[in-house]
Amino acid sequence: ELQQKVEETELLKMELQMLETERVRLSLVEEKLMDVLQLLQQLRDLNISKRALGKILLSTLESCRDPQPGKAHLFEVLDTLQQELKACELFHKEPEEQGQSPQPLSNPLVISC
Repeated sequence: ELQQKVEETELLKMELQMLETERVRLSLVEEKLMDVLQLLQQLRDLNISKRALGKILLSTLESCRDPQPGKAHLFEVLDTLQQELKACELFHKEPEEQGQSPQPLSNPLVISC
């Protein structure tokens, strides 16, 4: 009976460790998603065309067609989308060229569980 309790304790410890690992993974995904959403918000404020945004999204999906081994596919897509958005030419133009200076987000997007 004592041995059974020890085994149950070990199983619970392993399950707790797996849950903690999953929590950390989800936290990283949430952080990456927040970054992507903020970039999208900034691009909207810079009046990016739907066509240009569609091209960025299609480019991201095309480059993530085949998942990389050992990397979570969702995280890979978010990471690639973030890189594509950051590379958007609107972010690299001078404020005078855009007619207005980009303003920091006053209302950051928040995801709550």
